[in-house]
Amino acid sequence: MARKKLASCCFILLLLTSSIAWSTVLSQDSSPGKQSEELRIGGIVDLTTHIGKEERAAMQVAIEDLFSGVDLNSPTLLVKDSRGDPTRAVSSAKNLIKKNHVAAIVGLRTWPETFFVAEVGNKSKVPIISLSNEVPSWSDSNRPFLVNAARGQFAQMKAVADIISSWKWRMIYEDINSAVSGIVPYLISALQDAGAEISELLPLTPTLSERSLSESLRDLKNGQCRVQIVHASAPLAAKIFRNAKRIGMMEKEFVWITTVDTMNLIDTFDTSIISSMQGVLGVKSYYSRSTKQFKNFRFRFNSKFHELYRQEPYHEPCVYSLQAYDAMRAVSLALTDGVPRSKSFQNSTNNSRMLSISGEKIVSRISESNFEGLAGAFNFQKGILSPESLFRIINVVGKSYREIGYWTEKLGFSESTRAGSKYSKSMSLLGQVFWPGGPWSAPRGWALPTSAEPLKIGVPVSNAHKEFVDVVYDQLGRGIVVKGFSINVFDATLKFLPYYLPHIFVPFNGSYDSLVEQVKLQFYVTFFGILKLNFSLNLEKNYDAVVADTAIVAKRFQSGDFSQPYADPGLQMLIIVRTKNINRAWLFTKPFSTSMWITIGLINIYNGLVVWLIERNDERNRDAEIRRGSLLKQIGYMLYSAFKTLFSLNVDNLSSNLSRIVVVVWLFLALVLTQSFTATLSAIFSDQGNDPAIVDVETLRNTGAKIGCDGGSFVVAYLRDVLNIHPDNIVRIYSGDDYAQALINEEIAAAYLEVPYLKVFLAKYCEGFTTSGPIYKVGGFGFVFQRSSPYLPDISEAIVKVVESGTLKDLENSLTSSYKCLASDSSYDHHRLRVSSFLGLFGISLGVSTFALVLFYIFYRREQIARDREEAAGPGPPAHEPPARGPAAQEPPAGGPEPPARGIELPAHEPPAREPEPPARGTEPPAHEPPAIELVAQGPAAHEQPAREPEPPAQGPAADDNIQWNRKRSSSGSTKNQQHQPQEEQPQLLKRQQPDPASCNGMIDLDNNKETQQDSAIHEQGHSVLKIGIDSVED
Repeated sequence: MARKKLASCCFILLLLTSSIAWSTVLSQDSSPGKQSEELRIGGIVDLTTHIGKEERAAMQVAIEDLFSGVDLNSPTLLVKDSRGDPTRAVSSAKNLIKKNHVAAIVGLRTWPETFFVAEVGNKSKVPIISLSNEVPSWSDSNRPFLVNAARGQFAQMKAVADIISSWKWRMIYEDINSAVSGIVPYLISALQDAGAEISELLPLTPTLSERSLSESLRDLKNGQCRVQIVHASAPLAAKIFRNAKRIGMMEKEFVWITTVDTMNLIDTFDTSIISSMQGVLGVKSYYSRSTKQFKNFRFRFNSKFHELYRQEPYHEPCVYSLQAYDAMRAVSLALTDGVPRSKSFQNSTNNSRMLSISGEKIVSRISESNFEGLAGAFNFQKGILSPESLFRIINVVGKSYREIGYWTEKLGFSESTRAGSKYSKSMSLLGQVFWPGGPWSAPRGWALPTSAEPLKIGVPVSNAHKEFVDVVYDQLGRGIVVKGFSINVFDATLKFLPYYLPHIFVPFNGSYDSLVEQVKLQFYVTFFGILKLNFSLNLEKNYDAVVADTAIVAKRFQSGDFSQPYADPGLQMLIIVRTKNINRAWLFTKPFSTSMWITIGLINIYNGLVVWLIERNDERNRDAEIRRGSLLKQIGYMLYSAFKTLFSLNVDNLSSNLSRIVVVVWLFLALVLTQSFTATLSAIFSDQGNDPAIVDVETLRNTGAKIGCDGGSFVVAYLRDVLNIHPDNIVRIYSGDDYAQALINEEIAAAYLEVPYLKVFLAKYCEGFTTSGPIYKVGGFGFVFQRSSPYLPDISEAIVKVVESGTLKDLENSLTSSYKCLASDSSYDHHRLRVSSFLGLFGISLGVSTFALVLFYIFYRREQIARDREEAAGPGPPAHEPPARGPAAQEPPAGGPEPPARGIELPAHEPPAREPEPPARGTEPPAHEPPAIELVAQGPAAHEQPAREPEPPAQGPAADDNIQWNRKRSSSGSTKNQQHQPQEEQPQLLKRQQPDPASCNGMIDLDNNKETQQDSAIHEQGHSVLKIGIDSVED
C-alpha cells in the first residue's frame, strides 16, 4: 500500500516536471514572435548636451500624448547616445535596425551624423528623420529614406542681412563651426542682396584650444572690420565671447550678431557668459508660448525632464525640444495611418497593419504631413520643411536679454506680431539698441586708420601728364612731395568726409594696370580632409587705395573698385591745323547770330516809331516834314530817323524831353553793339587764317597713318581692338609735351588723348592744334579702393559734393588758367554774339521807350480833355443879330460885345478874291499876303445860311495877317491886321467853336499844334466856298 502511494507521488511529480519543461519550451518558442510583434521607434541624440536631453524627453512626451490609454500596442521609444560622434551614431543605427527592428529613427542633430546614418537607412530601407538644420537640398536625391524635419537656414540669414543693412555695414567676418555648413551660401546670397560681403571666413571647431582661439580673435581685432557674425553651437559661442571680452573685443566700435544656433539656447547660459555678451544682437526662433497646446506640453515636458534628469537645472523647453516633439508626432501619425489615440489599436488587426507598413510608405506619409506643430506649421514643400518666416530680435542687456522686436519675411521689422502692426526694413523702428561698450549711437562697423597705421595710397611715378600727378623727391631722396590736379581733387574730397582719414602717399614705378593690381586682396585656401577645412589666409596687399588719373576700364574692376568719376570720360583725336585761303565776302555778318541781327532791327524800328509818334504830336516841333506827305513818306522818314541814331546823336532836332531820353539810351545801346561787333569781327578775321584739315579715323586707317597715344594707358588696346588700327601704326608717347613736336614734325598724323588731357594740351598749345572727330565715351578718372572697402561709399559721396559745391570746377579752371591761351577752335561759332549777351541792354532800351510812350499818351490825353472842357465853357453865337456884310464887318462895333463868329461872310454876288499860295519852305511870306488854304464844300445858297459874327482878332504881336509856315521864323511876322483893330484893345486867342449846321456844311478842326484857323463863308450861285486862313500862334 505504501509502495502504491509512493509510485503515485512519483508519477505526479514526473508529470508536473514534464509540464513545466514543456511550458518553458513553449514560452521560449513564443518569445521571438512576441518580440517581432512589438512596434519600436529608435532615437539617436547627443545626451552629453542639454539639447539631446530635451529632445529625448520631448519625443517620450509625444508618444505618451499620441498613445495615451493604449497599453499593448503603443510604440516603444529606444534612444541611443551618439555623444556627437558620427561613428557612434552609425553603430547605434545598425544596432537599432538589426537587433531592435525599429520602424524609423529620429534625431541626428548634426549633418555628419545624418550623412552616415542615412547611408545605413538606405541599405536597410528604414526611414531616417533628421533634426539637423544643415542638411543640403541635394541630399534628398541621393538618399530617398532621409527626411529632414528641421527648418532651413535661408530665412534667418535674410533676417541677419536686414540687420546689417539697417546700419549700412558693408564688410563682416563670420565665425562658423564647420566650413561645410550649409549656412555659408545662404548667408553670402542674403548679404549680397543687402549690399554687403563677407570679408573673411574664420572656421572654428569645438575642440579648438583657448590659446588658438585667442590668437584667431586677435587677428580679427587687428583688422579694419568691426562686424562679426557668429554662427556656432552654444558651447563654442560661449567660448568665443569669453575670449573676446578678455582681449578687448567687446568694447566700443565692435558689433556682434549671432544666429539661432546660439540664441535659441541663451536661456541655458550662466551669468558669467551673459556678462561677456553684453550688447550682442541675435536672431531667435519664434514660437507661440500662449497657446493651450504649448502650455500642456510644457507641463508634461517639465515632469518628464525632471523624472529623467533630476540633477539638471530647470529650464523652459527650447525650440529644439519642440522640433523633436513635432517630428515624433509626424512619425507616429505615419505609422498609425493618421489615426492616433484610437481604441482600435488594441486589436490584432490594426497591430498587424502597423507592423506591415513599409519604409517607403512611412516616408511618403511623413512628406504628406500637414498639421500645426508646437514649433510652427509642419508641412513639406518640394521635400523640404516649410521655412520659418518669423523671428525674434533680441539684445543681450544686463543679466539676461530683452526682445526688442520681430522680423517677418517680406515685411521687415516690427514691434509686435499683432495685425495692423507697422513694418520697416530698418531696425530704427525698434528703438534704441544697447551696443558693446555702451554707446548710444550705432558703431561705424570698421576701424579708422590711425596716425600709427595710416591709409597707404599708391601714386604713379612714371606718368605722361605731370599736371595731374607729379611725384617730386627731395634733395636727399628720403621724402616725396605729390602734387597735381588728381591730388587736389582727393584733398578736396577728404574735406567732405565726416571723419578724419590719415593717409600717406607711396610712389609706384610701373604701369597703371600694375598699380591697380597692388590693391587687390589675395588669399590662399588649403583643404585638409573631407569634413574639416583649414583656412590659411595669406593676405597680400601693398596699397589700400590708388589716387591718380586712373581711367575707369572694365578689366581693372577685377583688382579693385572705383569711386565716383571726378573727370568726364572721353577719347578724342588731336590734329594740327594748316593755313587756308578762304572766302570772306560775307564774313562781316558772322559777329552776330541771326537772332541777334533780327533783334537789333526790331529794336531800332520800335524806338524809331516811339520817337516819331512823340515828335509828330508835339506842338513845339517846327519840322513840317514830320506831319506832311503820304503814309509811305512818313514811314520812310521814321525809318531814316531810326537808323540814323545808330551813327550820330541828333538830340538838337528833338523838341520833347521824352524822345531825348529814348534816343540817349538807344544811342548807348548802339555804341555797345558797334564796339562788340568790331572786336568780334577782328577775332574772326584772325581765326580765319588757319583751318583744320579734314581727318577721320577711316582716313587714318586706310592710309596707314601713324597715330600717337599714351604708352602706358588703355588707349593702346582701344585703338587696336575697337578702332582696328594696325599695331605697327600705333606710336606710344610717354610725355604730354612730346605730342606737339611729333605732330609738327609729321612723325604722327594724329593723336588720341583722353578729354581731360586734351583740355590741358590745347590750353598750352592752342595755336596750330585742334580736335577732330567724335568723342568716344570711354575712360573717365576715378580713385581705386579695395573690393568692398568701407571707405569707398563715403569717398564717392564726397566726390559728388565736391562737384555740386563748384570746387571741382574751380580746380579745373586753375588747371588751365595758368597758360596764356585757351583751347583752339577753328570755327568762328564760339566768337558769335547772341541775344543772351545783350539781354539786359535790350530790356533797358525797350523799357525806357515803352515808359516814354506811356507818359506821352497820358500827357496828351490830359491836355485834350482840358481843351474839350475849355470849349464847352465858352459863349455861343447870338441868334438875334443879323450877319454882318461888307467890309465893315471886319471891324467890331465899338463898345459892343465880341463877335463869336470865326469868319467873315462876303456878299453873295461878289466872288471872293483868291489869296496867294503859301510861300515855299525856308522863305518868309510877305506881311500883306498871309498864306491860306482853300477848301470848297458843297452847300446851300448863301442867303439860306445865317450870318456869323466875326471872331475877334487873335492875341499876340502877329495876328491874322501873318502866318508862319516855318516855325524857326515864328518871331518875324506882319502886323497888317492891326490897322483894323483898336490900338488900346489887346488881341485875343482864337478859340475853336462848333460850327452851326444851319450855317455851313463842313467843320475844320484845329491842328494838334494849337494853330488857329479863321473861316470865311463865301456864297456863290448855290455853292458855299469856305476860305480858311491859318494863323500860326506860338503857345
